[in-house]
Amino acid sequence: LVDNGQEQTPRLKEALAALLPHVNTQKDQFIPQHIANLLWAMAKLVDNGLELTPGLNEAMTVLLPHVNVQKDQFNAQGIANLLWAMAKLVDNGQKRTPELNEAVAALLPHVNSQKNQFIPQNIANLLWAMAKLVDNGQEPTPELKEAVAALLPCVNGQKDQFNAQGIANLLWATAKLGELIELNLAISTFESLVYRISEKLQFSQEEISMSLWGVMVCCARLTLDSNANKNNVLEKHMNDLFTRLENTFLHNEEDQRTIVLAASWLGRAFPVVPHYQTTISNTQADFRDHLQSSIPSLKIEEEKSLNSLPPVDLLLTDHNMVLEVQGPGHYVGGDFKTRNGSTLLKIALLQKAGFEVIEIPVNRLLNQDLMKPYIDQIKTRIGIPPQEHGSVSLKRGWAGAAYVTAEEHLEEKTNPAKRKKTSSQ
Repeated sequence: LVDNGQEQTPRLKEALAALLPHVNTQKDQFIPQHIANLLWAMAKLVDNGLELTPGLNEAMTVLLPHVNVQKDQFNAQGIANLLWAMAKLVDNGQKRTPELNEAVAALLPHVNSQKNQFIPQNIANLLWAMAKLVDNGQEPTPELKEAVAALLPCVNGQKDQFNAQGIANLLWATAKLGELIELNLAISTFESLVYRISEKLQFSQEEISMSLWGVMVCCARLTLDSNANKNNVLEKHMNDLFTRLENTFLHNEEDQRTIVLAASWLGRAFPVVPHYQTTISNTQADFRDHLQSSIPSLKIEEEKSLNSLPPVDLLLTDHNMVLEVQGPGHYVGGDFKTRNGSTLLKIALLQKAGFEVIEIPVNRLLNQDLMKPYIDQIKTRIGIPPQEHGSVSLKRGWAGAAYVTAEEHLEEKTNPAKRKKTSSQ
């Protein structure tokens, strides 16, 4: 009712408040369909503005363990609704409790086993849910990766049956998961869907914006992969989506940023000037100070927006070089090696604008010993020979340096040859 426009009147809220305690008292009587419907209803109510009250939180906490207990009895619709509901609740402020994490972990293997039972709406909702969960801190476990890999080929088989919302959700989710999805699989998914954008489907402004962002990320991945064949069809669809979004009233800041990114890619005029919030982490400031003291003549600008793009961390003004200090939020699940869609798009746009971009994972800047190879490489790039004594060679170059894992960092920390030093983060 609420999802179809029913106002949340005092009586409706009273009725809801009266029912919620009975979820606890009758928890052992619910069959799988009841559990899925109840959590779906809670997610829909919260998504339509209902406050996450203690009563609602308690009902949710009571239901989640039953997902694990009855995991083998949920049908395809139930699995899709449950994962969508949990992702939607987390996206609206619900904490990722141990019970919620266990419920997600219990359901993911069933995505693979029931992949042939999912209708188009299930597929779109599931991929959206997994992208949202990962975006909100869910670890990209092998089960999650398998679920994504199992679902994406189903998109092509049912490509003519997705509605506008499903297409937008799929393009957004595939892009959001970035390098978690193998490039060829991501491209084939996009190619299955983008032609539907030009059909007579009615896309909302939000759906156009999501689709535009997704197509841009796909183009970015192709640009950043030197072995990939470029796809002019995707850029044509980007142009069409840009034109459709350009002709609407952009009251949403996220939509404004999306259209500016697209304008930068396409070489079009910026219809708006977005506002970006800037923050400087302690690690970034520490690295900047060490770089400046190592090269006193270096001109460094911080948190500067170039071509109306999101601000870069450090700009070496005289060398057209950008240094991006990448925190865990730049990677899928914060693993410091699998870049997400937003990161890939920003790097590709900066390169397209003529800047050399050096990515430095924040876990490589925890002390001066770890910083030194990066500072030496920057010296080499700008024509200052690094000191021979104590210089560390990065044989893999910048591309390799950007993918140093936390495990390698730990190995260095435990190596007695390395000087240990504690630093604050």
